[in-house]
Amino acid sequence: MRILIVEDELALAEGLAFNFQQEGYQVDLAGDGPAALEQLAHADPPVDIVILDLMLPGMSGYEICRQIRRDAADLPILVLSARTLSEDKAQAFDAGTDQYMTKPFALPELLSRVRNLLERRNRHAGLDSESRYAFANVSIDFPSFQLTVDQQTHNLTKTEMELLRYFIDHEGVVLTRHQILRDVWGEPEAITTRSTDNFVMRLRRMIEPDASQPRHILSVRGSGYRFVSVPDPTHGAAAQS
Repeated sequence: MRILIVEDELALAEGLAFNFQQEGYQVDLAGDGPAALEQLAHADPPVDIVILDLMLPGMSGYEICRQIRRDAADLPILVLSARTLSEDKAQAFDAGTDQYMTKPFALPELLSRVRNLLERRNRHAGLDSESRYAFANVSIDFPSFQLTVDQQTHNLTKTEMELLRYFIDHEGVVLTRHQILRDVWGEPEAITTRSTDNFVMRLRRMIEPDASQPRHILSVRGSGYRFVSVPDPTHGAAAQS
């Protein structure tokens, strides 16, 4: 497995590289955004996971994350940053990161999170051709991270696809925001409910005829959300919050 560490503090980057190499990983280092994107584009074998600082010279970690997501929806990204504000964490998740750890950090926890992210990616890579789903005018191809609505195709991020699949796997069940944070992000304390709601709104804009009056991803007042593939004609907009 190949790790790209994007960190401008050389001593920290080399220390991380040493510890990951002791665990059997191949490690590459980049000190800024352009170098990181260049290595990602030409790495052979490809990079399996990115560990990304946010405060980098020239290009912020947020922008690096967004650019990675445009080209590699399923590449795991773990942000490792000294920024501890909830707004920073929310912005990082909105940009497409999968995990967020603050500095200083415990090495065993970092190693564990990297293993878990790689295991999750391998599980997704093992999905077969049956990993597709359709409802109403929506067709979803889980392995390719593609969502097609009325012949218009959208490329989803890894988190968007995992959230949509979570809703589908729990059709008809009221899911609280805490459950969603725990089961989709795995980090209920690291992301705000506002970011969760933003992800839901992005999905609604793609799959709902009118995102302001959703028919499939329904809001449950005071609780969270409920997904239905076939709208209930007896529940209209008045049932939504």
